[in-house]
Amino acid sequence: MTDAPAAAHQATSPWLRREDERLLAGAGCFVGDVQLPGLLHAVFVRSAHAHGRVQSVDVTAALASPGVRAVFTAADFAGLQAPQVNALLPAMQLPGVGAIAADRVLAVGAPLALVVAETRAQAQAAADLVWADIEEWPAVADGADAQAAPIDAGVSGNRVATVSLGDGVMPQRPPTARVQVQLPRVAASPLEPRAAVMQWDASSQSLKAWLSTQTPSRARAELAQALGLAQHAVQVIAPDVGGAFGGKASICPEDLMLAAAARRLGCALRWQATRGEDLQSAPHGRASQAEGAIWLDAQGRIEALAADFSFDLGHWLTYSAVVPARNAARIVPGPYQVRQCRASAQAHLSNAAAVGIYRGAGRPEAAILIERLIDAAAREAGIDPLALRLTNTWPADALPRTLPNGQWLDRCDLPGLLNHAAELLGYTDQRSVQAARRLAGEHVGIGIGLYVEPCGQGPESVHLAALPDGRYRLATGATAQGQGRETSFAQIASEALGCAADQVDVLHGDTASCPPGVGALASRSTAIGGSAVLLAARALRARLDAGEARPCHVEHVHTAEHEAWASGCVMAVVTVDAATGELRIEQVVWVDDAGHVVTPALVHGQLMGGLAQGLGQALMERIVYDEQGQLLTGSLMDYALPRAVDMPRVQLASHPTPSAANPLGAKGVGEAGCIGVPAALLNAALDALAPLGVCQLDFPLTSARLWQAVQEASKLQK
Repeated sequence: MTDAPAAAHQATSPWLRREDERLLAGAGCFVGDVQLPGLLHAVFVRSAHAHGRVQSVDVTAALASPGVRAVFTAADFAGLQAPQVNALLPAMQLPGVGAIAADRVLAVGAPLALVVAETRAQAQAAADLVWADIEEWPAVADGADAQAAPIDAGVSGNRVATVSLGDGVMPQRPPTARVQVQLPRVAASPLEPRAAVMQWDASSQSLKAWLSTQTPSRARAELAQALGLAQHAVQVIAPDVGGAFGGKASICPEDLMLAAAARRLGCALRWQATRGEDLQSAPHGRASQAEGAIWLDAQGRIEALAADFSFDLGHWLTYSAVVPARNAARIVPGPYQVRQCRASAQAHLSNAAAVGIYRGAGRPEAAILIERLIDAAAREAGIDPLALRLTNTWPADALPRTLPNGQWLDRCDLPGLLNHAAELLGYTDQRSVQAARRLAGEHVGIGIGLYVEPCGQGPESVHLAALPDGRYRLATGATAQGQGRETSFAQIASEALGCAADQVDVLHGDTASCPPGVGALASRSTAIGGSAVLLAARALRARLDAGEARPCHVEHVHTAEHEAWASGCVMAVVTVDAATGELRIEQVVWVDDAGHVVTPALVHGQLMGGLAQGLGQALMERIVYDEQGQLLTGSLMDYALPRAVDMPRVQLASHPTPSAANPLGAKGVGEAGCIGVPAALLNAALDALAPLGVCQLDFPLTSARLWQAVQEASKLQK
């Protein structure tokens, strides 16, 4: 199978999404399904050391191995530019290395060589024969440690960027509460690991690339820049993509090396990462530490808030490397009225895998910190945590507005979300039951996670054509990795055009047939891309109603003046067995505001998927390096992912308010579970163990960690 259209016409069917029939029948086209004449296979040789000087790389035995066509080392990629970085923050310092370092390695898993052979097995066998002589140097395993020695990456020290918001004027008295929050590295772990097929056409001097990517337009631009080509000489196709979650938002050094190798060989070659490779060298998420302080006045209102974040970025920078730091600093006041706020974030390099955007990208960091502060302040002040939130949230009639820190907060009903969730949980009764169960010796906790989240900026484009046969063809610059984009965009267009949804064919993910776009990230696609579809469909219908003959088409680029902000509230009831540390989730209610909901079933799926990843982050997921930078969680035997049996029963409800930021009135939904769920579970666990004196817990909330916290608190009380 070679090219496969992103969407084909389907008659009305019982399938929930138009994508489902072909995907569930095994008729999808992923990068691994692309077959081309003379296709060769590529395998990377990776460093076993976290930091060191490369003395030599011996490829003699590999070149003599059966089926091997070529072995490339760093010298073959000299001058190949590193992936681009979005310099969002002032005075950013960028590492001074190319796509592959010629004389040193900066992390375990960093590419040392690329083996190309007739089969994948032959390439792997030859890769095992490559010998690298590396003089090992000390490593910085955690870039968030500001006291760590600088890594050798061409940056003065290991600090990349700093962002500060607010004037720093805090009350002179001690704060009502202080908290610390750690969010360890996590792996995006999509069903489909990274993959690429690169085909070089010598006659036209052009590259055709099939990539498992969220951002085909940006991938085309970066591949063209790296190879010194005009953009029209590069075509990028994102076929069916088996999940991404931010981990496929950036071009990786491997992609650039593969493209250069394909041009050198004048052929097509495929690389498919193994699960272990992705755990070792794909961009990770989170990797942050935060400290915060909050001051309440005598009426229980938030007088001031201070927050400091530190992020580990690994040894190379993804395109959106500093987005989590920027987001955390600007979002941290969250849904609350704060009179004085100071927030700062720093980002550092380390001898570890890169850290990029991961489902939430700074939003969870901000929400978890402020929600911990609210609960800690409520406990210190003797105020019910729900009551404290209701006292301090922005009222619905005060929104939208520009906040004191310069951020624009969208229309939402924050008190309504809290009250709706409290009603579903039976909050007042649950507190009474909790008191009784505590008297009986149980450790029961109730946790709340109230959140707001901005849903991306920038433009999105669409090309919509009315065809002679009465059908419509919609080509969008947005793309998809399983969200059901073809279904929702066809629905938006059909409602505006006044036709059936199955009369609209949706194309996406191919730079040759689709207009340029930002892609699928930051929960932006429906709010921005969907609004572009809506406006294009309205314009096309007006022309048809005015008598214009088919075929005709419109092109439209929509750029929102403001970000849409979603919001929601998660409440959870948990128990913790103090003797074993086992945490059990008894009840979860979740009220979400995604604005105008285009397809409720798709929203439900996004919420449940986000809940699974938020649950994993909260309870079990953690990438671990030792002090020498060696990865200790390099397989799914060591890195825990949530299973079906781990999923709790959850009661979902919608409390929508249309966004004031776009004509569709839509807000994001895909990242909400990673924002609200961990905050609620952390607060619930601390509430359960508060009578024992436990006041600090770090993610993930494993049985071992909870048990250890109980033991340490018991020692302090003796």
